Amino acid sequence: MADVARRAGVSSQTVSRVSNGHRGVVDSTREQVLAAMRELGYRPNSAARALRSGRFRTIGVILFSLSTTGNVRTLDAIATSAAAEGYAITVIPVEAPTQDGVNGAFTRMGELAVDAVILLMEVHLIDAASISLPTDVPVVVADSDAGDRYPVVDTDQAAGTRTAVQHLLGLGHRTVVHLAGPPESFSAQRREDAWRQTLAEAGREIPPVHRGDWSAASGYEAGREIARTDATAVFAANDQMALGLLRALAEAGRKVPQDVSVVGFDDLPDAVAYLPPLTTVHQDFAEVGRRCVTGVLRQMADHTTPHGRTLVPTRLVERASTAAP
Repeated sequence: MADVARRAGVSSQTVSRVSNGHRGVVDSTREQVLAAMRELGYRPNSAARALRSGRFRTIGVILFSLSTTGNVRTLDAIATSAAAEGYAITVIPVEAPTQDGVNGAFTRMGELAVDAVILLMEVHLIDAASISLPTDVPVVVADSDAGDRYPVVDTDQAAGTRTAVQHLLGLGHRTVVHLAGPPESFSAQRREDAWRQTLAEAGREIPPVHRGDWSAASGYEAGREIARTDATAVFAANDQMALGLLRALAEAGRKVPQDVSVVGFDDLPDAVAYLPPLTTVHQDFAEVGRRCVTGVLRQMADHTTPHGRTLVPTRLVERASTAAP
């Protein structure tokens, strides 16, 4: 740093401010310092910086699965939001959703030197009363029901589901069949509960639940069963299962939306290219990721351990897959 300061003709403090991304440096001086860094091959020593400041500028992300679209998109949003704040992320997948698995992940996070942890675990493990997390590190939990013990950030699953079901009922459908996600999923349970409650409040028949595992293949298999019923409207718990459902209905000669209306959940970028383009509930994954990152950074700054749930709103995106029966 002293070498860079001499080459650029500035103080070491100015080099430090440029190195740490502080804005209080005029552009011409910043460019002088950056040019000196390039000439000398200078790179900030993150280990030395961490020893001096007590911060590693790294956020750990513990998650159970990278196979679901929701987890991948939320992780991408967390990484983007962390980078905007000058932080990197370290990802630790958990092989099994158990207390030992979570404890092991936190141990590895400690070895990897992180400042805070975001838990992205949509399975019911984190809802169990027996789960306990370390108290010496800032934690935010995404997609869970642990708001009475930890700060939780989640999409408003119930409101999104209600909007989807009410949309179909408003078109004139007598009831709505549900293609649900896996039973161990917190999100799937929220959406199924809200579907059931919305139909009950409307005084409508509650059909048997058809279940998949979030994949298009499982949506196709469930869709073959649905195609054999007299269903005129289906709410699928995610867009990928809705895609498989559309194929199954087409193979059975059931036209969408003339014979069956279909609504999904997620609003994947490809949903507009489905045949027909899919009506779906939009999840703001970018906002979920941003609030997770700001949540742990606020804890680090305030030295607080808050709790409670922050719900990110959803909205219905109407396309060509729904119509009056």
